[in-house]
Amino acid sequence: MGKRSTLVACLLLALVLGGLREFLFVNLNYQLDHVARRTEFSFAHSIFQRWTNDWSLGDLTVLKWTMACAFTASMCFLCVWLARALFAPRRFDKWILLAYGAIGLFAFLLHLGARWFAPPLEVVSVKLLHALQYPVVLIFLWAASNLERRRTVGSL
Repeated sequence: MGKRSTLVACLLLALVLGGLREFLFVNLNYQLDHVARRTEFSFAHSIFQRWTNDWSLGDLTVLKWTMACAFTASMCFLCVWLARALFAPRRFDKWILLAYGAIGLFAFLLHLGARWFAPPLEVVSVKLLHALQYPVVLIFLWAASNLERRRTVGSL
């Protein structure tokens, strides 16, 4: 697969995964709210309600964290795949994996800090985790490949 087709495939797959993630998490959060507050009805989509019918708050929370890890891993895989196509093979694999791990760890530390020290840190923690689950890093890789190409062309 060539660079251009890999780029298109990665971006299309990332957009599809981003849309799927949005649907699942919006409805999961509605269902979590419904179960936690024991409201009369849920705002979650009827299909999602059927999928999670009679799930406990604990079950829904486990589902949420499992899906968050799965979407993060999927985007990390797409980043590695794209980086291999845009740059020298395996040149950035280690750095991408380290960056994902470091950002995830930092988000977790902010989450802990929010509980004990500064509640506004929770918002930052959530935003960082969302960035790992959406095509944000892919866009940065694509932009970086254009910068590298311009630098190489400019030095000739």
